[in-house]
Amino acid sequence: MIYTGFLHGFVHNYENPVQYVLPLGEDNINMNDWVGKTIRIEFLGKMECINCGRSIKKTFNSGYCYPCFTSLPENDLCIVKPHECHFEQGTCRDPEWGVAHCMIPHYVYLAVSSGVKVGLTRKNNQMKRWVDQGAVRAIPIAEVPTRKLAGELEVHLAQYVADKTDWRKMLKGDITLVDLLELREQIQECFPEEYKQYALKEDEWVDVVYPILENIDKVKAYNLDKQAVVEDCLIGIKGQYLIFKNGVLNVRKYSGYQVQISG
Repeated sequence: MIYTGFLHGFVHNYENPVQYVLPLGEDNINMNDWVGKTIRIEFLGKMECINCGRSIKKTFNSGYCYPCFTSLPENDLCIVKPHECHFEQGTCRDPEWGVAHCMIPHYVYLAVSSGVKVGLTRKNNQMKRWVDQGAVRAIPIAEVPTRKLAGELEVHLAQYVADKTDWRKMLKGDITLVDLLELREQIQECFPEEYKQYALKEDEWVDVVYPILENIDKVKAYNLDKQAVVEDCLIGIKGQYLIFKNGVLNVRKYSGYQVQISG
């Protein structure tokens, strides 16, 4: 089969293992069916903004044209630094979007991806967030009313546990699992007093299994800007990465790129 279209990142079905679907053109490709097979991905030289659809020569923030990058609220700096939310100052790029996406309950969580990290996500979005990060185990530790409050708690907890993922280590599967219930108790002791009311006491953590046949020893990233054709045996999928015998491809990074996929 041959599929052609503009990349937009994976859609997940949360089963065991995670089921990866790649929307491409009018098709939805079940990528799990391709694991263990040699596939060919060719960048056809065209790009379009994933928001407005205009033809572009360069993408910003994984798929946007420059005007959308500088104007859309989802591309504002406060998205990656939630503690710097400026909604209350009246300077949100789109107040209605801010109300819908930021002025709602958020989880602060612990996840094991390359190691243990603290993060945040909208309530009911946690599985997508955890899978996108390649987490193999995760648990919410607090539910707070807004994204800014979640960001402030995350920044505070980053003194005690990492807030970033080592993507190379995550893809190698070089991970030590930990008891998140025990760690949660320790971390919640570090909550500022005003945040202790938001602490969660879930009975179980979530374990996530990915469709991976074997682990890789070295991580080499394929770059479609420098190598238009990738042809390799797909041995797994994790996070937003296709894992091949000889390299990995970050699908989300190339959102907006027109590609042809065949196998």
